[in-house]
Amino acid sequence: MAMSPLLEDDTTLFDVNLDGTSTSEGGGYEPIPASKTKSEKPPPYSRFTQQELPACKPIVTPQLVIAAFTLIGIVFFPIGIAALSASNKVVEIEERYDRECIPPIYSNRILQYIQSVGTDKTCTRRLTVPKHMKSPVFIYYQLTDFYQNYRIYKSSRSDLQLKSKADESSELENCGPVQKVGDKPIVPCGLVAWSMFNDTYSFSVKGKVLIVNKMNIAWESDKEGRFGSDVYPKNSQTGDVIGGATLNSSIPLSEQEDLIVWMRPAALRNFRKLYGRIDVDLEANEEIKVEIKNNYNSYGYGGEKLLVLSTTSAFGGKNKFLGIAYLTVGGFSFVFAIVFAIIHRFKRRDIGDTAYLSWNRSPVGYYIK
Repeated sequence: MAMSPLLEDDTTLFDVNLDGTSTSEGGGYEPIPASKTKSEKPPPYSRFTQQELPACKPIVTPQLVIAAFTLIGIVFFPIGIAALSASNKVVEIEERYDRECIPPIYSNRILQYIQSVGTDKTCTRRLTVPKHMKSPVFIYYQLTDFYQNYRIYKSSRSDLQLKSKADESSELENCGPVQKVGDKPIVPCGLVAWSMFNDTYSFSVKGKVLIVNKMNIAWESDKEGRFGSDVYPKNSQTGDVIGGATLNSSIPLSEQEDLIVWMRPAALRNFRKLYGRIDVDLEANEEIKVEIKNNYNSYGYGGEKLLVLSTTSAFGGKNKFLGIAYLTVGGFSFVFAIVFAIIHRFKRRDIGDTAYLSWNRSPVGYYIK
């Protein structure tokens, strides 16, 4: 019985049969040439290519499904309770100051105020500690509606320049409008470094100054692998348009941790970055006097600036989402386990029961041509 298309030879057309022979136009049977049935260079044998490796093929039984959901619930529920409890123990003080630190006489001329070089921008705020805050107390600045993940902004930098003094003129084309002052390269170049946050904070309690520790606020991998110890700032904020912070030209980039923290772009438009930490405990109901140098221009794009003081837990800062997520998954797992157990108890179905096959429940005719 012929079942394949015709094969064309020099003089004869063959029909290929199931037994590997062919039928010519004259009716005789002739073998198909070996070159047309078998590869001359078969691939090398391996158990992987021939799918002969040992494999596990578990049978998913109702008991296994119920046990799996129960186990997930048992594991996730305590973790969720622990994470939520730890988050509730974190003490956090959040203070928005961008509007409050504008003098009333500049309320209608905010951009003129923030862009003025000679104007004193010192602002004093007072914060009350709601609960005992155990050291270290971390200090963050928070910006809103600032898109550090915007592609053009994020790529406006030279990683080679940041890492090595020999490459201070490399990849300047990536830095956009912040490349050179005259013929001299700007180090570090690019919009990211140019727009570095430059508000400053100082703290005191009952007239006693609280020292802000800025050591080890950046990732060690960034300090050691991405910022060179022989690279020093050059021509920082000396162009026609001044951006953010001016870097100290006597300190190598690998030791300027404020810059390193800023240069790691945030994923979301609202973000916090670590400013420093206070290494003493703060007692409940104490009043903290904060002097802020309100230098950073977030007014041009309508963003907000916030100062955040926070303790931490084993799960990080204040974040209820993690605990709620674990509790939700654990709760749903318990519900699914109970529902499946009830179904398995009262509507049991034996494994391998052929009565549930479609052709046994609803016969269908098959036609073979």
